[in-house]
Amino acid sequence: MTDLAIAALLVVGAFFTLIAAIGLVRMPDVFLRMSCSTKASTLGIVATVAGAGLHFGDLGTAARAGAGAVFLLVTAPVAAQMIGRAAYLLGVPLWPGTVTDELQGRYDRARGRLR
Repeated sequence: MTDLAIAALLVVGAFFTLIAAIGLVRMPDVFLRMSCSTKASTLGIVATVAGAGLHFGDLGTAARAGAGAVFLLVTAPVAAQMIGRAAYLLGVPLWPGTVTDELQGRYDRARGRLR
């Protein structure tokens, strides 16, 4: 039964990591690429780490795997936010199919803050 759970976690992790890689190649601008890579790869890596922690069955290894997963879940959204803000401040163009730019006219580029 444990082997089935380990295999399921590793397959789910590999699937979401593959989806993140495809998203990096297929998405048209940096903001969409960042969204795909942050969300899908985080889920894929957490599932893979959980499978590895379950596979080894050692409490110390499982605790380190859990700590790594929590660290990733906490830091990935913050890193994505900072990368997105830096890209927007640098004037990286949005995809032409973007419907709205909610920050247009509301973002002070000199100070890096919302008005």
